[in-house]
Amino acid sequence: MRQVKTPAVSNAGAWAMNIISSVSIIMANKQLMAPSGYGFCFATTLTGFHFTVTSLVGWISAKSGYSTPKQVPLWELLRFSIAANLSITGMNFSLMLNSVGFYQISKLSMIPVVCFLEWLLHNKNYSRRVIMSVFVVAFGVGICTVTDLEVNTRGLLCASVAVLSTSLQQIMIGSLQKKYSIGSFELLSNTAPIQAASLLLVGPFADYFLNGYLLLDYDFSYGAILFILLSCTLAVFCNASQYICIGRFSAVSFQVLGHTKTLCVLILGWMLFDSALTVNNVFGMMLAVLGMIFYSSSMEAEKQEQHNPPLPGAEDEEAQPLNDRPDGAGQAKA
Repeated sequence: MRQVKTPAVSNAGAWAMNIISSVSIIMANKQLMAPSGYGFCFATTLTGFHFTVTSLVGWISAKSGYSTPKQVPLWELLRFSIAANLSITGMNFSLMLNSVGFYQISKLSMIPVVCFLEWLLHNKNYSRRVIMSVFVVAFGVGICTVTDLEVNTRGLLCASVAVLSTSLQQIMIGSLQKKYSIGSFELLSNTAPIQAASLLLVGPFADYFLNGYLLLDYDFSYGAILFILLSCTLAVFCNASQYICIGRFSAVSFQVLGHTKTLCVLILGWMLFDSALTVNNVFGMMLAVLGMIFYSSSMEAEKQEQHNPPLPGAEDEEAQPLNDRPDGAGQAKA
């Protein structure tokens, strides 16, 4: 039977799909989970629903020939799933135990943590231009989002676990794809069933600890079911585009350019939900966008330098005074 290949997604298309799906799922979840909406306050269980639908899509894709199943050792998948699930639950607990301001600061800290872990695990170095652009992006987003800062011991511990596990998860996505020569969607199809099973098992208990409500007591209206299905559908595109972006670029690039989603959420919140948009928000957005442009140009410059390294001895020859060159090329003619 002839297998049908899925069309390749361009780099711009992958970023656009990730931004659109991520912002859309935030808006859908806001309506689903807000008390003024459908009051579905089971975030961890909802994520389990997301990966269940993603697993189903991966299975259908493999059976219909749109993707080629590839095997990854089970211990690698388990290790990745542990990091991914710690990321999800850690973020939920961090949001519950910390102020919004500290929660945003912890998310911004993922950029330097990812840089440090890539240097520690993969011996990857970053130029001064890249580091400076990362700082500008983080500072701009911080101005937009950070308000109050309240720190407590349990909240700090949960935030630390969330940041470390999320950073490890994003680094592992790229490293597993390279190590086993596996495509982004094929890797997602391997990891999604394990995450779905574990989150559906642990999720209801974690959600009960977070909000004190049992999933069985929730009244599933038609509107709530519709938004759950919408959220799960958007999650498929969000997860797939995340794997594509990290596989093609890096976890750092995903973090830096991913803050575009934060800016879009702020703007859409102002347009759709009457959220306040202050001068600080606007200034921070402009600074973050400039930082992203600076980061992109810095990364492009690094790639050009790697593809076109200077010839051996060229710098020494240019630095040497003309009159001192042994070939006499710089000596004045009589």
